[in-house]
Amino acid sequence: MWEQFLEIWNAEMWWSYLLRIFVYFLVAYLIHRLSGRMARRLLRIGSLASKRRKLRPDRQKTLTSLVGSAITFLAMVTAVLLSLNLFVGGETLVWMVGLFAAAFGLGARPLVSDFLTGIGFLFEDTFDVGEKVDILGNEGVVESVNLRTTTLRAGSGELFVVPNGEIRIVRNFSRGSFSPATVTIKVDADDLSRALPILEVLGKEATLLLPNLLEPWQIISQSGAIGQQTELTLVAKAKYAMGAEMRPRLLALVHERLNESGIHLGD
Repeated sequence: MWEQFLEIWNAEMWWSYLLRIFVYFLVAYLIHRLSGRMARRLLRIGSLASKRRKLRPDRQKTLTSLVGSAITFLAMVTAVLLSLNLFVGGETLVWMVGLFAAAFGLGARPLVSDFLTGIGFLFEDTFDVGEKVDILGNEGVVESVNLRTTTLRAGSGELFVVPNGEIRIVRNFSRGSFSPATVTIKVDADDLSRALPILEVLGKEATLLLPNLLEPWQIISQSGAIGQQTELTLVAKAKYAMGAEMRPRLLALVHERLNESGIHLGD
C-alpha cells in the first residue's frame, strides 16, 4: 500500500514538474513572439526620456532587432534556470551555472564573442539596417542585425551571414561626407597655357552652376609628363552618392567652355 502511494505521488510530482517546465518554455516562446513589440515599446519609452536625441528610422530598426533578440535570449535562459531549479537547490544551481559558464566560455569562445559584440552594437552606432557596408571583404546592404549575426545582401543577390565576433573593420559607404567626382581630360600641349586659367575660373563657377558640387575642383597632373597632349585631372567632390551622376555633367561643362575658347579636347 505504501509503495503504491509513493509511486502515485512520484508520478504526480513528475507530471507537475513537466507541466511547470512546459509553462516556463511556453511563456518564453510567447515572449519571443512578442519581443519585437516589446523592443519597440522600450525604445519608444527611451526616446521620450531623452527628447534631445531622436533616433533615425534605420537606427531604430536596428536597435529593435538587437533588443528583440536580447529579450528572447533572456527569456530562454530564464526558462532553463527555472526548470533546473525544480531538481536542484538554489546554491547548487548557482555552482552549476558558474561551472557551465566557465566551460562554455572556454569551449565556445567564438559564440560568446559573437554575442558580446552584438551587445556592443546596442551602444555603438557602427552601421544600421539599410546601409551599404563592406565587412570582411563582403560588400552589401545590411538586411538584419541580431545579437549573434549580421546579414548582408550583395548587389548580385547573394545573402552573406557574418558572425558578429568576426566584425573588426567596417567600411560604411552610407556615411560618407562626399563622393569623388574626379574627371580626366586631355589638352593639346600648345593650348595648355590657355586652358589652365579657364579651368580655374570654371571651377569656381561650377559650384553655382552645379549645386551638387561641394567646392571648386583642383587641377593636377597625375603623370607629370608632357608631350603632344597633356592629361589633366580635375579632382572634384560632390554630395554623397552623387559622384557618378556628376561626372558626365562636369565633362559636358568643361567641354562646352573650352570649346567656346577654341580649345579642343584630345582623344
